[in-house]
Amino acid sequence: MNSKTLRSLPAVVLALAACAAPAAAAPAAPAAALPDPVVFVHGWNSDGSAWNVMAGRFRSDGHPSERLFQWTYPAYQSNATTASELGATVDRVLAATGAAKVDLVTHSMGSLSSRYYLKNLGGDAKVDAWVSLAGPNHGTDTARWCGGAACVEMRPGSAFLNELNTGDETPGSTRYATWWSPCDGIINPDSTVALDGAVNTRTSCLQHTAITDDAAVYGQVKAHLG
Repeated sequence: MNSKTLRSLPAVVLALAACAAPAAAAPAAPAAALPDPVVFVHGWNSDGSAWNVMAGRFRSDGHPSERLFQWTYPAYQSNATTASELGATVDRVLAATGAAKVDLVTHSMGSLSSRYYLKNLGGDAKVDAWVSLAGPNHGTDTARWCGGAACVEMRPGSAFLNELNTGDETPGSTRYATWWSPCDGIINPDSTVALDGAVNTRTSCLQHTAITDDAAVYGQVKAHLG
């Protein structure tokens, strides 16, 4: 073997080794981020089934069923009591899902207990986005026609509402949004729903219970949750 051939051997060996080496594996695609769990909070004289249509739309759009919680609670008790129970529910949801925060989607009176939780029970640290659909955030005259602790608290000027609305109406880093309808016969006056610091949206002419089932409202809620 001549000297020229000997000198070329290292290059040949390296080329053969490169051909024989397995190709480097392509980097794995990052896992899609899971959406926040959604806890739905119904209103007075209702239960978790009030959210069947909206929750179904979330599932159809790919939101995992195991991250949708149609919570039911005793709707006639004080909203402060419900707020404490909501806090325990949120903690269970976070533990079960491993999520850092939840989103709260509320209807009617459910807006009040959830706001109490956010303002007074540390909920603002555990809730990313909050939604109020037809919430009597500053009271509704209709509540003068029903009784019990929850109804008394929904009346304009109640001690519960005065405390809840004192100071910052949208505390913490939670993203707040409300929706109200000009045709809602239960929430009076219409202006009761909007909150300082929230994104406040007027819907089309919807009755009180229809707002949770409306496709346009669902699309706006979904966009707000992100």
